[in-house]
Amino acid sequence: MFQGAAQLNLDGKGRLAIPARYRDELLSTCAGNLVLTIDTDGCLLVYPEPEWLPICDKLNKLSSFNPRSRALQRLLVGHAENVVMDSVGRVLISPVLRNYAALDKNVMLIGQGNKFELWDDVKWQAQQQAALLLMSGDLPSELEGFSL
Repeated sequence: MFQGAAQLNLDGKGRLAIPARYRDELLSTCAGNLVLTIDTDGCLLVYPEPEWLPICDKLNKLSSFNPRSRALQRLLVGHAENVVMDSVGRVLISPVLRNYAALDKNVMLIGQGNKFELWDDVKWQAQQQAALLLMSGDLPSELEGFSL
């Protein structure tokens, strides 16, 4: 399970060093094979390959005649890229994905259970502020009675 936030830097070639605390799990569960794709919130999603495969399968089974399903397939499957961690735990993020998420140097890697989100640091800070504003309103009904 991946949780927590890590402030990281992309190197000049667009490589991201996966934090050491996640490397062993990624090596044991997927041999460092990851899938990167876009998210409609403007970040990238980083999946261990075994977590991505059932999602990809479900997406590919959606009707290509439904315009919304087709659009989702184009976004998620169409932008999905397989990457492999190198011997020091880095992955190369393609220029296409870096451009989509506006990733430059300072990034945030956010654990989300079975995957990660990868954000531009400035966009992450703005998203956090927006999330705090959302929390001041009514909570969704599924959170009624939820406590920490």
